[in-house]
Amino acid sequence: MKIVVLCPHFEPDTAPTGTVMTRLVHELGRRGHQLHVVTALPWYRKHRIEEGWEGSRIRRTSTWFGSVTRVHPFPGKDRSNIARRALGFGGFCALAGWGALTVGREGGRGRVDIVLVMSPPLPLGLVGWAVGLLRRAPLVFNVQDVFPDAAVETGAITNPRIIAAARWLERVTYGRSAAITVLSDDLAANVAEKVSPSHRPAVRMIPNFVDTEAIRPLDRMTAYRSELGIGDEPVVMYAGNVGMSQSLNLLVEAARQIPNVTFVINGDGSGRQGLEALAAGLPNVRFGAYQPVERLSEVLATGDVHVVPLKTGLGRVSVPSKTYSILAAGRPILAAIDPGTEVPRILEQSRAGRSVAP
Repeated sequence: MKIVVLCPHFEPDTAPTGTVMTRLVHELGRRGHQLHVVTALPWYRKHRIEEGWEGSRIRRTSTWFGSVTRVHPFPGKDRSNIARRALGFGGFCALAGWGALTVGREGGRGRVDIVLVMSPPLPLGLVGWAVGLLRRAPLVFNVQDVFPDAAVETGAITNPRIIAAARWLERVTYGRSAAITVLSDDLAANVAEKVSPSHRPAVRMIPNFVDTEAIRPLDRMTAYRSELGIGDEPVVMYAGNVGMSQSLNLLVEAARQIPNVTFVINGDGSGRQGLEALAAGLPNVRFGAYQPVERLSEVLATGDVHVVPLKTGLGRVSVPSKTYSILAAGRPILAAIDPGTEVPRILEQSRAGRSVAP
């Protein structure tokens, strides 16, 4: 089959969803399919275009599985500026749409077999549908987080008109998708409520995965622990995006009450600056930066226990992909996520941690 893929991240970008899509594309390529990926220039780690990728808004390269077209994501430095981020996503979606219309036309053949789109961003789904319409291909819509629900639950979007418009866009995209894949039964139930009864069989649950050869258990006394200035004391770690979804201020407050345990917040995001200010003067709090993907096993091994928190309501619209990576690294998890949702179920079944209500 010839497949056009639209996704916000792809290796060498370090976003977890980019890793998932890269592995999926590689596996489909190994099975003989031709794939043409349209994605953003690498920008996730520093929220700006990575060094060596500047200077061009569109880059296309041939690969062993087909091609990769990278377009400018228009990242903004202020990640809390929702209007600026929306404009950036709009620009990215427009360029991605052009890229998806022009790839894979060898011999003048414009038709493809499938258009596969990863969301968020939500508007990319409608772009994928339009591309599929013009290239006579069905849309497969891969939902990593349910939007706008996730943005509403975190308070990122509060304007009723914007929420209503986003919900309309969500329903329209679902209705035009030949298949809608989600990460858990909770997300499947959420999406199924928003489509017609006749369209509900199109909603399929396919969980994310982790490469257990790339992420494996290591000794706790890592080089990264030394780089952070940590000795043999117990380490509680949060690794991932530092944003509006996690209530990480509670981790800093826990550090105040448990001085003989070191707390590591490893990652970046819109909430990091505020957390650093909150933790000022606490000797048992460390902040680490994103590390190359090759060091992920080492970074995760540095934590004796990992925390996976989500604000109330988010457990039914999102599944933190870090859960699978932490388990692959052989570390236990303390989660604060809506009871009865995917992560608490995983921890109960695997006996690899505990979960409480947020």
